[in-house]
Amino acid sequence: MTPTDQQMMLRAITLAKHGRYTTAPNPKVGCVIVNDGDIVGEGYHYQAGQPHAEVFALRQAQHRAQGATVYVTLEPCSHHGRTSPCAEALINAKVARVVCAMVDPNVAGRGIALLKAAGIEVDVGVLAIEAQTLNPGFIKQMTHQMPYVELKLAASLDGRTALANGVSKWITGPKARADVQHFRAQAGAILSTSATVIADNPSLNVRWSELGESVQQAYPQAALRQPTRVIIDSQNRLTPEYQLFNLPGETILARAMLGTEVWPDSVQQWQIPTQTNSQQLDLVALLSQLADYGINHIWVEAGASLAAALLQQQLVDSLILYQAPKLMGSDSRGLIDISGLTTMAQTPLLTITDVAMVGEDIRIMATVQNNK
Repeated sequence: MTPTDQQMMLRAITLAKHGRYTTAPNPKVGCVIVNDGDIVGEGYHYQAGQPHAEVFALRQAQHRAQGATVYVTLEPCSHHGRTSPCAEALINAKVARVVCAMVDPNVAGRGIALLKAAGIEVDVGVLAIEAQTLNPGFIKQMTHQMPYVELKLAASLDGRTALANGVSKWITGPKARADVQHFRAQAGAILSTSATVIADNPSLNVRWSELGESVQQAYPQAALRQPTRVIIDSQNRLTPEYQLFNLPGETILARAMLGTEVWPDSVQQWQIPTQTNSQQLDLVALLSQLADYGINHIWVEAGASLAAALLQQQLVDSLILYQAPKLMGSDSRGLIDISGLTTMAQTPLLTITDVAMVGEDIRIMATVQNNK
């Protein structure tokens, strides 16, 4: 890896991030074309069904792509889908060298093989770790056929989520709540439970007005998609009157038995098997079905019971905890409903990756050390 390779791949990674609110379920990809030391073309993938990053960069470079070096954050595709193969486009443009940050697990080296067969020099692995962080959901979907699960929690400094009487609004401040909107907007689905819906009557949507001026200028309101709302309602407690069922966007009700209610066209019911000797839905089956449905990144906003179940079944990949400068006392409700642990080896282990102040609150980001 030369300094130029690193510099240009960093630029490609920056470009890829421009698609963070719009590309799902497709991966975020950036591309930079360099000829004789000058950047002659740039592009990023904006939305599923639209041209890939390489195509936009080639359009900008035009004839200057001949003999150039192409930096791309993900292996160029080799298959015909809604768009033509990017590997073929690079070959037709007569580029001299392609530098990929990582192999695409869906393409599995076929794009690289096409480029090499055409006499193009290919290097793989420049800033691979940085490129992998762009698309954790896509990578997990392609390698494990399961979605990437991100668990959001909010608590006081003493780890409490609601007072003993159930009052919980608002633990965190307005800047933390606005920060959550950015994470929601990047997810394919928001997972919650009927208990949360009944208690709070939440919207569980992305509110463009709360994303900040910089995002609003970069993304027209019509371009931002609403994540699919997935509500676990194993006992069919919900009715169409709750507000989330009448907001833009799709809603999936995960139930043990299908109900007879009349729902808006945007709402569908899924019958999910229950766990053995339990009325609880099989979370592995639900996540697997969501992956098959095309959802590869799930943002979880729910109570202590679902959080505990996901963690104990090692289904959570990362965790984001907002802690407010409040103390709520020992009779308040706890953060995660895990009980019966007798050794430290039984506790879920985390690796903290970032700590930041968001307004008056602390945001802790961590990955979960699963053994699966």
